[in-house]
Amino acid sequence: MSEESVLKSKVKELYGILCEKEWNPYITGVVVAFFSVMIMAWWRPWGAVGALRNWGDWFMYGGATLFGTDWGVFGYYDEAPRSIFVNSGSVIGIGFIAGAFISACLGKNFALRFPPYREILKAVIAGILMGIGATLAGGCNVGGFYNAIGNLSANGFAMWFGLIFGVILGLKLLYLEMEYITWGDGGSKTITFPLKIVYIMGAVGILVVIWGAYSYSSNEESDYISSLSGIILIAAGLGYTMQRGRWCMVQGFREPHMTGDCTLAKSVMLSLVIVAIGAAVLKYAVPMRAEGEAVLAPLNYVRGTFGWGGVVGGFVFGLGAMFAGGCGSGTLWRVGEGQVKLMIVVPFFAVVSSVMTAWFRDNDFEADGVLGSYVYLPDIFGYGPTLLIVGFAMAAWYLVVSWNEETNKLIVPM
Repeated sequence: MSEESVLKSKVKELYGILCEKEWNPYITGVVVAFFSVMIMAWWRPWGAVGALRNWGDWFMYGGATLFGTDWGVFGYYDEAPRSIFVNSGSVIGIGFIAGAFISACLGKNFALRFPPYREILKAVIAGILMGIGATLAGGCNVGGFYNAIGNLSANGFAMWFGLIFGVILGLKLLYLEMEYITWGDGGSKTITFPLKIVYIMGAVGILVVIWGAYSYSSNEESDYISSLSGIILIAAGLGYTMQRGRWCMVQGFREPHMTGDCTLAKSVMLSLVIVAIGAAVLKYAVPMRAEGEAVLAPLNYVRGTFGWGGVVGGFVFGLGAMFAGGCGSGTLWRVGEGQVKLMIVVPFFAVVSSVMTAWFRDNDFEADGVLGSYVYLPDIFGYGPTLLIVGFAMAAWYLVVSWNEETNKLIVPM
């Protein structure tokens, strides 16, 4: 074999590893944690519901100002929200979906997949429940659980507790559905595209993300807007990673009680520990940028939902995620690969989150302690002991799911 042939085979092998094969869940968890810490250091922790809420705000306002006029169709809000291309949460969501789309195209996974009729109804219910749960808990599975615990906030543990029971109930309901409901089984179809077209779409996706990052970075009038260049690139990396590894946190809660498999649960644990260490490094003594701004303020992603809000919100969100077939981040990367059911989830999730959040803010529910308390664990225990608490919590979770993997004691019977 010639040297040129060897090089071609190695290029093909590398492409297969990076773009075609499903990534190992533990490697995926580590890469997700890496990007999570990177985006914290760059600007802020990431989340999924911030994008959805901004899109919901636009929907309820009307969105017409995006096209040059200033009127609202629905009139729910008097003032136009911040543009979807300038709101940091929205930019994260756009970058995340773009990264997942690129991964799906380069990996030959992209297709428009239409669900059966019954799944469309479940998508509507799921979006409503997830919007309610995320508002009560102060975030979806990312902001309310993963990045909450990762940012050393007690409310993440409250949502974690609720998620477990919401997923278990959702699993039981899905079993009942499989046994007793036959309506709406038809209607599913998949629309595929020629492989060359899919590759071209992936290449266009890459160019659009790069163009977006360049456009933000070239803005000389606003440091905030120029900083979005890094946000969209890192978010695209997160979306690409999660789609390539098919990494969905709700599966880490579901599979131990469905099949006994705890692989994804262990991956989430590992990822969480890495994020917590990274956040502690960034928050300790509040390091400053050259301009005097905090790199990551200690109270960032600490919400006043350590109480019934976090628990009930986690429960409702977990139930909705089971109906959806994906968590907050899982919903977005599945949208990127063409899952129509999750595209239906998004607008209902977005509108409910928008309306409920506006109501909560108008009544100061969180600020007045109605949903729970603001608890930043290092303020109570210090940074070292807090990291030990997170580590012990993940170790306890590991022991429970590993024990269940061997004994099947916690599997929900059909």
